[in-house]
Amino acid sequence: MTTKKGILVSPNLSLVAEDALVVAGENVDVDVHCIRLPVDPEARLAAEDVEKIDLAFFSQDIPRGYGRSFFSAVRRAPNIRWMHAFNAGTDHPLFAELLAKGIRISISTGLTAVPIAQTAITGLLMFARGFPHFLDAQRRHSWEPQIGARQPQDLEHQTLCIVGLGGIGSELARLALGLGMNVIGIRRSPQRGEDPVDEMYPPHALAEVLPRCQWLALTCPLTEETRGLIDRDKLYSLPRGAHVINVARGEIVDEAALIEALNSGHLAGAYLDVFEKEPLPEASPLWDMPNVILSPHNSAASSANERHMFGLFLDNFEKWLADEPIRNEIKPAS
Repeated sequence: MTTKKGILVSPNLSLVAEDALVVAGENVDVDVHCIRLPVDPEARLAAEDVEKIDLAFFSQDIPRGYGRSFFSAVRRAPNIRWMHAFNAGTDHPLFAELLAKGIRISISTGLTAVPIAQTAITGLLMFARGFPHFLDAQRRHSWEPQIGARQPQDLEHQTLCIVGLGGIGSELARLALGLGMNVIGIRRSPQRGEDPVDEMYPPHALAEVLPRCQWLALTCPLTEETRGLIDRDKLYSLPRGAHVINVARGEIVDEAALIEALNSGHLAGAYLDVFEKEPLPEASPLWDMPNVILSPHNSAASSANERHMFGLFLDNFEKWLADEPIRNEIKPAS
């Protein structure tokens, strides 16, 4: 007997993607119906549509401003059993709320590791090769080559400490090794043979490692253990002239202490993709600091992301229909 499954999706889900979901259902005698969000972001799904939702796909193509509409439907859906999200992090409080209701959640961990790591290494190279100076000179129409004592230091043999050696951290480590850097990983689990690092230490050893690191990169998830991990003491444990790269979460770093260390000259620069408060307030001094490069929590941007994320969701959907384990499922905190 054919059963029915309703999937809450973006108003922008392509017809090709919808057809793929329908075919996946047909293969196991399931009638799949995609329930699209209303085009108006202020509108809400009708009650009869909400009752038909069995699962939800929170995709990256859901336009900004539609999140409330999407999660309103998820919260109201009495029959929902599973949600897949494009997020890699699990720190959003909504996740805990849904898990507490018995709703399964899977995420897209690892799919954006390559673009995020490439963005992080770009920030590192911009500082290492003096691009803030060049860009400032360009704006002033001034010909100012870096010569003599102002020449950049060779990256070879400089030390990069990466806090969090998951998919993003490992890819960043691989790129840094290719530049001849010495790479130190910080992770709870011990070093494995395939890890692209020279050294590996547990989190409690971070303070001991920092004094010999010219670069500190944060690629770890936001947890109770990592919230506020990089405080004033750790920032000033770095050698004078060090740089900080944060593509993790803003709350991992004491932002006020970071600004102080940058203003004082103890830190030479920082590339920041994430901040304690987002969007970054217009009054934040970070906008105008000459030794800061920032991006609007956009380090993962890539034209291939949507295709990769849908591929993961489709694979998980087929597994879910077959009552098989799904990939990247997160579990309630014990």
